[in-house]
Amino acid sequence: MAAHRFHHSPDDVPEAAPVFPLSGALLLPRAELPLNVFEPRYLAMVDDALAGERVIVMVQPDESKPEDDQGPKLFQVGCLGRLTQFAETGDGRYLITLTGICRVRIGEEVATDTPYRQFRIDATPYGDDFEDGVGEDEVDRSALLSALADFLDANKLEADWDGIRSEMLIAITQMMLARMPGGDDGEPSLQ
Repeated sequence: MAAHRFHHSPDDVPEAAPVFPLSGALLLPRAELPLNVFEPRYLAMVDDALAGERVIVMVQPDESKPEDDQGPKLFQVGCLGRLTQFAETGDGRYLITLTGICRVRIGEEVATDTPYRQFRIDATPYGDDFEDGVGEDEVDRSALLSALADFLDANKLEADWDGIRSEMLIAITQMMLARMPGGDDGEPSLQ
């Protein structure tokens, strides 16, 4: 069964997408992430997403590296989300909900004239994100929850423990690994 009616496989994912680097905001496949959008560049991003494919990539900024002229450095794995709820407030903000589609590898930045950043993305390594239940039987849930609790506590993040399914735990583990220092080349290990 496909995870989402608009995106059934990595082939359905756009080649490039707008990126929302927001520290502490973690979007997972099939999960919902409510966001309060108020910065003008991200208001423009939401407007453009609504007028287009309605997708945005959530990714963590890599705060261990200095920003450059384009903005913060980013971790190389994010989650593509579909804009599934939208409301305007009386003070110019947007209240939106993104529903996670799949993890994506962040590629090269795309040169645009938009006030927000856009990157090439690749969902191919995460094709299993499109299938319900893949890998659930192989998860040591209690050990993974313990490791996740330690990780979230160390990074001052919270989780809805009752709502986390085993397939989400697999995705969380991969994202945790993406935030950890890697080998000699500095790349995170996503084995």
